[in-house]
This record gives sequence, structure tokens and C-alpha cells, in this order.
Amino acid sequence: MFNAISFDGILDYINIIFLVFTTVLFSMFTLMGYLSTRNSIHYKNKNSFVDLSKVMASPLAPSITIIAPAYNEGMTIVENIRSLLSLRYVNYEVMVVNDGSKDDTLEKMIKAYDLEKINFKVAPNHKSKPIRGVYKSKIAAFNKLTVIDKENGGKSDALNTGVQLSTARYVGCIDVDCLLLPDALLHVVKSFLQRSEKRVIAVGGVIRVANSCRISGGQLEEINLPKNWLAKFQLLEYTRSFLLGRMAWGRIDSLLIISGAFGFFDREIANAIGGYDTGTVGEDMEIVFRMRRYMHERNLPYTVEYIPDPLCWTEVPEDLNVFVKQRDRWSRGNIETLKKHKDMFLNPKLGRLGLLSYPYWFFYEWMAPLLEFFGFFSILLFWYLEILNWQFFLAITMCVYTYSVMFSLYAILWDTLSYKQYTKPKDILTLVFCALIEPVVFHPIVVWSSVKGNYKKLFKVQSGWGSMTRKGFSKAA
Repeated sequence: MFNAISFDGILDYINIIFLVFTTVLFSMFTLMGYLSTRNSIHYKNKNSFVDLSKVMASPLAPSITIIAPAYNEGMTIVENIRSLLSLRYVNYEVMVVNDGSKDDTLEKMIKAYDLEKINFKVAPNHKSKPIRGVYKSKIAAFNKLTVIDKENGGKSDALNTGVQLSTARYVGCIDVDCLLLPDALLHVVKSFLQRSEKRVIAVGGVIRVANSCRISGGQLEEINLPKNWLAKFQLLEYTRSFLLGRMAWGRIDSLLIISGAFGFFDREIANAIGGYDTGTVGEDMEIVFRMRRYMHERNLPYTVEYIPDPLCWTEVPEDLNVFVKQRDRWSRGNIETLKKHKDMFLNPKLGRLGLLSYPYWFFYEWMAPLLEFFGFFSILLFWYLEILNWQFFLAITMCVYTYSVMFSLYAILWDTLSYKQYTKPKDILTLVFCALIEPVVFHPIVVWSSVKGNYKKLFKVQSGWGSMTRKGFSKAA
């Protein structure tokens, strides 16, 4: 029999670490729930007096270029562009960057929008991959559309091409498969212009799940809960992450990430920092780090705004392998960004960014999945050695499970009361069921994907951006 007595001190120490970690985690998420609620209420009260039509009609409305990289998006490209061209705003341009697609993406755009190649001078210092052609439509109704055809260089390179070629005051960097609601740009512009004492350098927002929704003519006609269970879990995760997590960080002006699916930037600042980093797969997070540091190090008053309104809808993976590859990529992007900006860790010169935001991403977004993964095998080892404290293990496991479920239920409740996207009792009960089983069904997959990404970075396993297989938006419910 293994002598367990000699391990008493070590086990007590491990138990204390788990207890402290769990307590800190509970306290942090409780505070995030409080801050996000306060921020949502403040946002709703503030915007109840805003007339967006005045922004639409104003001749002073600033120019915006929506940059949408496209790689092998032939299945959905025509519908997605139609959605972008139907936005309610005066002074905007849709710039689709075809990043060397190998399918019929370019051909479908040319045919659907009657595009022709135009003469376009590219600056000699253009840093992105070579441009093969610039296209405009012969049809006046599509004069807002510009298509850039270039050699493949990845998403960051495609976005940089758009940022460099744009002449607008603001640029919106989105995923081409995203569906923006007609008033999306009005909300974005309002967010950029509503501050007088600080310069708004970036605006981000909530990403909603469009799987199984009815889309017609580039317009969202009916909101439905996804039929696929993997998509349902992601919907719950997105609701919790965007409405509670990022809303809370926005409340204390410490948001360090804007989703690549819906991010708008001050083009002058984006150019000043050199655009997106092409050496990382987490470009959406890394550019916010650098933009914030650029302003902070120059002691310039600035802020990053966050919009909780459901303005952007996207298709999430329904295939498990595609999902794991996506989360593996997100994990590698986190590691690359944290490593590149490691001098921010507990750096008092950067204020809340160094003392709160960066440590959160370090301990929770990076270390927590690793602790969970290796903690699971530690439990198996302790059980095998017959030194597992079952009473403590079951107690802390139930506490973590119960709190996790309660946090998800609060996200569902707040979303239902505030934004009323899913109002059918059956849909709400389905989300509640997802919240109950997510910790043991969906969360382990997320943890495994994160560990896989860490493994690839540690052992330098070659792995690029990966691909997302699209099914296309449904035209019938």
C-alpha cells in the first residue's frame, strides 16, 4: 500500500491552491456579471434618446470602408455582398479582398455584380502581397462595391491591403460571411462620434449565431435557434462571452480584443502602428493590444467602445473537426499575442491594461485550460494512489459546476430580457438544458482544443489559419 501520510503536506498545499484559484475565479466572474449589467443598463438609457436617422442624413457623416477578406467563399459570397450593400448609411464603401481564392469566388462576384477591371495605381511602398486587379461594377446601383484580387497572403495580409488602399476615415474589418443588420453602421458611427474628451480608436460588438436563421436577399428575416447541437452550445458560449465578459471589460475601458468578425478602427491609428501583424493567427486581438499601447505610451486620451446590440450575425462551425481547428487557432493566437506583449504583465505604467487585462488573459484565457487538463490527470493519479480526498474533490467540483451553470443561466436571462432574440419557451428551455450539460459535454472539447493549440506552439508544429467549411445561410426556416 502506498504510504499516503508522507503526501499530506503536499496534498494540503494542492487543495489550498485549488480553493484559492476557485475563489478568485468566482469573485472575478461575479464582478464581471455586475459590471456588464451596469454597462448594459447605461448603454440602453443613453441610447434611448439617440435618433440614428440624424446620423444617416447628416452631410458630415464620416466615410467608412468595410473590408471583407474572402478566401474560397464561393458558396456564400454573392449573398454576403448583397447584405453589405444594403446597409443604411450615406458615405461608405464595401471593399472585398479576394485573397487568392482557389474556387469560383472571383468569377461569381464578376458575374453577379457585372464587374470590370479598372486602372488602379498601387503605391510603390505597398507592403502586402501583389495585387492582380481592382474591379468595379458597371451597374450604378453597385457603385459602393470595390473588389481587390490579390495573391494569397492570409487574412491579416488581405486586411492590410484594404486598410492601405482605403481613403476613408474609419475602416471596418469583418468576416465576409458575416451578415450586418441595416442599421449597423449608424450604431458604429455614433460610437465613434459620441465622445468629445477621448478619441475612439476602435469599436467592437456582439457576434450572434446565424445558423438555421432565415436569410433572404442578404436580409435577416427570421431568427431561429440552431438545429445543430454544437452550434447551440456555441450560441450559449457567445451570449455569455460577449454580453457578460466583454461588456464588463468595456465598462472599465480595459477591453483587449475586438472580434475579427465585427471590428471598426480609426484608420489613421491603424496605419500608424503598421496595420495587422501577419505573423500571428490572432490578428484581431493583437492589433488592439498595439493600438492601445500606441495611445497609452504617447499619453493620448483614448477609448475603445463596445456595442451590445445584435448587429452582426455569423455562421459557426457545425462540424466537430472544424470547430476544434478553429479553437486550436484561437489558442495559438492568444499565445502569440501574450508572448509578443509579455512586458505588459503587471506593468503599472500601463494602468489597468497591465494590472488587470493582461493578467486576466494570461491566467484565465491561457493557463486555466492547461490547469484543467493536467488537473484531470492529477485526479486520476491521486485516485490510483488512493490519496484522493473525495469529500473535498466532490465539494469543489459541485461548486464549480453550480456556479458555471448559474453564470450561463444569468446570461440567458439577461439576453432574453434585454434583447429578446429568442422568445419561444421551447428555445429558452433548450438553452437552459445546454447550460446544464455544457460543463461536461461542450467545455471539455474547448479545453482539449486549447491544449492542442498549446502543443502546436510548444513543439512548433506547422499549422496555418485553417479553413471553415460553409453551409451557407438558410433561405427557409
